Amino acid sequence: MNLRFVDAPSLTSLTSSGGCAAKLGADVLAEALAELGAEDAPAELIAGLNPPDDAAVYVVAPGLAIIATLDFFPPLVDDPRTYGEIAAANALSDVYAMGGRVLFALSIAAFPEELPAQVLTEILAGASAKVREAGGTLAGGHTIRDAEPKYGLAVIGVAHPDQLLRKGGARPGDTLVLTKPLGTGLLVGGRRQGHPAASDTAFGAAVDGMRGLNRAASEVLVANGVRAATDVTGFGLLGHGLEMARGSGTRFIFEAAALPALEGALDLARTGIETDGAGHNRRFVAPSFEQDPAVASELVTLAHDPQTSGGLLAAIEPATVAAVEAGLAAADVASWRVGWVEAVRDGAEPGVALVP
Repeated sequence: MNLRFVDAPSLTSLTSSGGCAAKLGADVLAEALAELGAEDAPAELIAGLNPPDDAAVYVVAPGLAIIATLDFFPPLVDDPRTYGEIAAANALSDVYAMGGRVLFALSIAAFPEELPAQVLTEILAGASAKVREAGGTLAGGHTIRDAEPKYGLAVIGVAHPDQLLRKGGARPGDTLVLTKPLGTGLLVGGRRQGHPAASDTAFGAAVDGMRGLNRAASEVLVANGVRAATDVTGFGLLGHGLEMARGSGTRFIFEAAALPALEGALDLARTGIETDGAGHNRRFVAPSFEQDPAVASELVTLAHDPQTSGGLLAAIEPATVAAVEAGLAAADVASWRVGWVEAVRDGAEPGVALVP
């Protein structure tokens, strides 16, 4: 679907970047948050700034925890309804990355006043449909004027506190499994530049992936007792992998040849296309990153590429991997084994590595 409105500018023409590539860089964010901790946080807040995770989690009763998150970004497609769907799927993903169930969501929006009302209606309709698909309700929100459009959601979910998926749950020997291919940042950037590798077919496949929910994948992980996961978004595979490695005091080893790539993504990487967000990701990961020189440069770029509404990255005990893969396949969720977890070497810090 590709709607057009009379006298309406294309959404992407109003932005300098779109999707999670517009996120503040992980390197900058880490510095800004360095002085913030959880010294005054109540014991019931079991996930917040310290230790950091994909969403805040507050235990309200025995066996019951509330999950809260928010996410928004500028458009990365011109079709309003599709933009609303992708923005919603991306925001909802943080609840799934924690192993939770969506209850309701609130819109966070900034739009130019000259944008036709029908465009806004379509964005909200796309988001509302995606929240309903998640089993929740779009219950309200807040909108301000801004020359650059931005949209997203604040999402509230629920989970059992003992069944959460956490960044810090990985253990040495675990297998790393990813549930969506990589390269959305490259495809969006290539599309903006009119590169032939970002064809209608390739970009359409990327859009279909971004509008897909991580609900089924999350439910399979929780049902099989997995306790370590995150969603791969703006900080890229290596950046989010590093967050998990630091949270669990381990080392994540990624196999470059096993990384799944969207059609056209590696061709775009070979031409030198890379988002500003990827540059931030490289700086964030660099002090804790070990790269085998035999790994092709386009695969290094892919591993740093900021994803929008990416898949779940899970660290799974070897004895459970086959059951998880079977469950994902039964739920029509693709998955790839992309590496493993190691113990930290003597005297070393947690980190990530990319091997052939």
